[in-house]
Amino acid sequence: MREVTEDSSWDIYWTDLNVGVDRIKDMKRFQRVNHFPGMTEICRKDLLARNLNRMQKLFPKDYNFFPKTWCLPADHGDVLAYSKTRRSRTFILKPDTGCQGRGIYLTRHLRDVKPSERLICQVYIAKPFLIDGYKFDLRIYVLITSCDPLRIYMYNEGLARFATSKYKEPTGHNISNVFMHLTNYSVNKHSRMYVVDDEIGSKRKISTLNKWLKLKGVDVDEMWTKIDEVVMKTVIAAYPVLRHSYHACFSMHNETCACFELLGFDILLDWRLKPYLLEVNHSPSFHTDAQIDKDVKEGLLMDTFDILNLQRYDKKKIIEEDKKRIRDRLLQGLNGRDLRRVEYIRESDNLDN
Repeated sequence: MREVTEDSSWDIYWTDLNVGVDRIKDMKRFQRVNHFPGMTEICRKDLLARNLNRMQKLFPKDYNFFPKTWCLPADHGDVLAYSKTRRSRTFILKPDTGCQGRGIYLTRHLRDVKPSERLICQVYIAKPFLIDGYKFDLRIYVLITSCDPLRIYMYNEGLARFATSKYKEPTGHNISNVFMHLTNYSVNKHSRMYVVDDEIGSKRKISTLNKWLKLKGVDVDEMWTKIDEVVMKTVIAAYPVLRHSYHACFSMHNETCACFELLGFDILLDWRLKPYLLEVNHSPSFHTDAQIDKDVKEGLLMDTFDILNLQRYDKKKIIEEDKKRIRDRLLQGLNGRDLRRVEYIRESDNLDN
């Protein structure tokens, strides 16, 4: 595999940004891009909340893995009414387009939130599962190679990311302690308590976590079955839009899938080991600040390309076939006289050559 220039007949186009209409329009049948149109339905915080709230109303027992969530300012009145009847609850607020922990804060007083602010407001999970007293979350990598039929792969390795201050339930004294309540690496790497260690560090492999849980008598297989279900149900919530958007954009890709997507699912376990979805990242970071990142992410990319099963295509032949298909489709719409005129022009061109 090698990197090529913009003008080359590339096979894979990998970008952290959304793919533009012009890029999609010019794609050949042998080319693939690393985003599906419509995946923002679960990767944008506000759309994820809307979709999962809708599914929760339809299937309350199946979609109870997402913290109660409101999109502000639209739901400002609803969340204020909720908070008045549950004064002991803590809420976590996030910018609807933010990332890396920027702009996230906890509060018990929603009346202090400006009604015009664009935020995602969630009930804070106050009793998370702890390891040695520390809160953590899981970064799980999910590969989608097709949306019709839907094909989802979960990478069997990942990252457990720990807070760097021992956890206590939110109070007025600790509610602003981001090193206690947030597990984002981008936040905790600035803590003087951040530890680099494979076994007891602030970032560990999921395989290391699994071993620790097994030693404590946890049914790890059952836990991962529940996490698998969270991932599948989340993608299913966006499936109608994914399928429709894909066929609208890639009507000529009838043999191969024009898209794939590598997503980062962030999962939090509560004290009973019930998994909760926090968010879905459409362009998870591939930075390798430490050896653990290199080990996990290199293996992830190798597995991804193995599953994509890139093949050699006769690109020139495919391009000619597509041109002929477009030409034939245009000719089908012409009447007999126009068709004879086109044939005459084509013959004249041949004589000139």
